[in-house]
Amino acid sequence: MELDFERCYRAVDSRDQRFDGWFYTGVTSTGIYCRPSCPAMTPKRENVRFFPSAAAAQGAGLRACRRCRPDAAPGSPEWNVRADVVGRAMRLIADGVVDRDGVPGLATRLGYTERHLHRMLRAELGAGPLALARAQRAQTARVLIETTGLGMAEVAFAAGFGSVRQFNDTVREVFALAPSELRAARGRGPVAGGAGTITVRLAYRPPLHAGSLLEFLAVRAVPGVEEVRDGTYHRGLSLPHGPGEVALTPAAGYVSATLRLADLRDLAPAVARCRRLLDLDADPVAVDATLAADPALAGPVAAEPGVRLPRTPDHPFEAAVRAVLTQQVSLRSARPLLALLLAHCPAHPSADAADHDGEVAPGAHRHLRDRPDGEPGLRGFPEAREVAGVPDGGFRGPVGRREAIRALARAVADGELSLDGEWAQTRRQLLTLPGIGPWTAGYVAMRGLGDPDVFLPTDLAVRRGARALGLPDDPKTLDAYAERWRPWRSYAVIRLWRAAA
Repeated sequence: MELDFERCYRAVDSRDQRFDGWFYTGVTSTGIYCRPSCPAMTPKRENVRFFPSAAAAQGAGLRACRRCRPDAAPGSPEWNVRADVVGRAMRLIADGVVDRDGVPGLATRLGYTERHLHRMLRAELGAGPLALARAQRAQTARVLIETTGLGMAEVAFAAGFGSVRQFNDTVREVFALAPSELRAARGRGPVAGGAGTITVRLAYRPPLHAGSLLEFLAVRAVPGVEEVRDGTYHRGLSLPHGPGEVALTPAAGYVSATLRLADLRDLAPAVARCRRLLDLDADPVAVDATLAADPALAGPVAAEPGVRLPRTPDHPFEAAVRAVLTQQVSLRSARPLLALLLAHCPAHPSADAADHDGEVAPGAHRHLRDRPDGEPGLRGFPEAREVAGVPDGGFRGPVGRREAIRALARAVADGELSLDGEWAQTRRQLLTLPGIGPWTAGYVAMRGLGDPDVFLPTDLAVRRGARALGLPDDPKTLDAYAERWRPWRSYAVIRLWRAAA
């Protein structure tokens, strides 16, 4: 990835937060790397190098700045808008695939050889998959060191390191402090809430319209899986090593995330999925600038800057099931249909049924026991193989819709349909399944795959919103009009839904 020195240096000189996560500033005279908005004195030009990733800066022998904490910066918004191999690789690395399956597992998921994948990542990010995963492990280790009372050996293995020695060496190299010194420097004790409970701050690029996020999630909340109360979104998660639950509370400059995890190895995947859920790595200034150029949307954008595109956190399959059940029914009607389906999934043992490695038996739905406040715990959305086995009593409505969900679930469970691939290809594959049309495939691409440029011209709420803003509501005419909103038409859909409401 080529970084223009002058543009990057101007961003650093102005301490522009919008560029945090886009690139990293290396200061050769001090041996540190920073986020662009670091409040320290702007370094001299001759002492500055720019890097496309924290892993590339670490590979150059630089350590993380203790003042601006570049490892805690928002992720690059580029990976939100790219469906190519590098974009998909970055999302999978963030989800911990390299830690769990190694580089061979990552390459297999992407359909490329290890050598070619390494070459592509080096060209784009200045670091290969192992170095990128190592940088993530270092960040996870810092969070565990500073926010829990775990012993250092426990932190090492929970963060994904293969040995305590590797953990110690990496922390010293990245942060220029021993793990014990890093804990003492922050002066924090364990976070209240019980074993496996961690509270972290999730950074984002301002502005963030938190109200629209919470309203969107509240009206679609499935009982037992998610809920919104007192300004906080609660969600059950199905994570690689066991169940989890998160409470997400938007605040000024960050989102507070309190995670309850059955296995602390799932911290990095849980954080990545929460960021994806709330679209925290987006560049809202770029999105809003494009939409506000249309006079019809200029008013709504000015009134509500920073509206995001909420995604499903665990797997795109959830968005596919939601889409099929929501076809031709209202959101209010769809929620009990989803609740009925979940109630008929196979038996669900609690976190206590997990084995000593935190693994849950195949076919067992993952959820935690009751919360510390005595309320019932939330569970993650069921996997495809569970939905495929739901009996007829778990469905209400037309037989065709029931069979469409079963066919979808079987295709995903058997590997005939991959929801991890390139966006356009996945949409084409979805359209070959019975009961799935363009609207359903588009909804899956938008909320499941995270495609920022999907438009749903036949959606009734989109058409009502267009009419409310004085735009044409005929699907064909509206679809042609929406071309001016590229490459952010998914965000335009959110705006039109809000206008309709």
